[in-house]
Amino acid sequence: MGYFESKFETLCYLKHEFENLMPPRVFGILLPFSSLWCGSSIPRFFRARVAMPTVSVGRDRFFQILGRSYTQQEFEDLCFEFGVELDDVTTEKEIIRKETHVEAEGGGEGEEKVIYKIEVAANRKRSIVAIGTHDLDTIEGPFTYEALKPQDITFVPLKQAKSFRADELVEFYRSDLKLKKFLHIIENSPVYPVIYDRYRTVLSLPPIINGAHSAISLKTKNVFIECTATDLTKAKIVLNTMVTMFSEYCDTKFEVEPVKVVYPDYRQTEDCASEGPFKGQNIYPDLAVTVLDIPLSSITSPIGISLGAVEVIPLLNKMQLQAEEKSNAGNSIITVRVPPTRSDILHPCDVMEDVAIAYGYNKVPKKQNLNVSRAGYMEVLTWLLCSHDENFAMVNRTENGEKAVTIGNPRSSEFEVVRTSLMSGLLKTVKHNIDHKRPIKIFEAGDVVVLDERCDVGALNNRRLAALYCNVTSGFEEILRLVTRIMQVVQKQHEPALDNFIKPSNEPEFFPNRQCHIFYYDRQIGVFGVVHPEVLEKFGIPDPCSFVEIDIQALL
Repeated sequence: MGYFESKFETLCYLKHEFENLMPPRVFGILLPFSSLWCGSSIPRFFRARVAMPTVSVGRDRFFQILGRSYTQQEFEDLCFEFGVELDDVTTEKEIIRKETHVEAEGGGEGEEKVIYKIEVAANRKRSIVAIGTHDLDTIEGPFTYEALKPQDITFVPLKQAKSFRADELVEFYRSDLKLKKFLHIIENSPVYPVIYDRYRTVLSLPPIINGAHSAISLKTKNVFIECTATDLTKAKIVLNTMVTMFSEYCDTKFEVEPVKVVYPDYRQTEDCASEGPFKGQNIYPDLAVTVLDIPLSSITSPIGISLGAVEVIPLLNKMQLQAEEKSNAGNSIITVRVPPTRSDILHPCDVMEDVAIAYGYNKVPKKQNLNVSRAGYMEVLTWLLCSHDENFAMVNRTENGEKAVTIGNPRSSEFEVVRTSLMSGLLKTVKHNIDHKRPIKIFEAGDVVVLDERCDVGALNNRRLAALYCNVTSGFEEILRLVTRIMQVVQKQHEPALDNFIKPSNEPEFFPNRQCHIFYYDRQIGVFGVVHPEVLEKFGIPDPCSFVEIDIQALL
């Protein structure tokens, strides 16, 4: 069982047990959190780019939890709505057959129970977080997390009968199809991590394998869960997920026995939220509920739907978020209580996204892009990243290091900076469709990113609308007509007409005297004009083009 970021996991998570959305508790489970490696000689783990992993669930049990049955097509559609994918449909018998390398059609044990494999975001193949589950009745605390030379660690690993030294175990697992991909995490370290109990019984050699002594069996009554990680926040998330998932199967559901973590220097972790008799101690798991107060308009307006609080609250409940309405100076405020199972809820925009998912993206009314498509323009989608030259030199712009977000160690010269304009993307689209019949009329509504010291992250996303017209003539009047129509659409009611919304400009990417700035009630929001011939030559476009780019966030 691993850490699931997807909202599908939350939807399927025992909704009948969570109707009141109280923090889950577990009885009889001790949950220690192990710190970063003890000893400065331990190298840091490195993240690896890996394919999306899957989680296997029994179809019939899964449908029982969801409260209804689905055809495979219906289930795939449901997965799509929640941003996950049904990767494969197999059986328990087939899985066992593959794991034991039994090829005969009739061979292998197990039942023909249908198993759904669902793609999820997980913990990067143990390079950040590793989890171990143990039979608590076979071990005894206190438990220690140590870093020792591999020659000094000896134990019987899971599913093995003889004892191995840790260095011998690494060599033994080089031929193991499942475990060999984790060996690189520790094999080059002078010391290996190991977890011991009071009597020096090895619980685990994270992140490789658990010890056989504490293996869980059908007779296990008390489960001990240990979580080791290189990142405290991710460890807490994984631990909370494990607690809430295991808690369903306990005698007294949703109860947990806390565990105190003592560091070698007796320090307290900065984010430890322990209160009462545990105040000042590292007590885990931390099942605190996060409370967010969000204006109703901040939830419904970005989605583009008109819903009242009585309609929004059930949608949030559906996504496992407890919510209630309160009034503040006549404004409707939704108080959202985020349980520990929803570690993905960090900001009001995440709550808004949950409402959109529960409401159904396909039900959200579609809006015309400021009538751009009605004017005969085809929408395109281009990369947010581009090369430094495409963003600056190729469009005759200069860079002083204070405009664009630069990517550290880019994988390709085509992805060096985050774009500050939509122009290069549309010009590249025309270049790659140069044989298309004229006129070429395309537009894009997308984000650009600009450096801004006023933001806590030092950069700001800005939503832009851009359109490009390419023909045997420049089409300046075509772009001007489009700009005029857009300004008519966005004009505020009961406000004077926007008659003088353009003023001459002098931007280097446009032809002199054939360009203008666009103003919206005295605020500059865009620019349009005939693209400079030098720019067209750099992009390999033989025909004249006109281009417009507007800050549509300024129109909201």
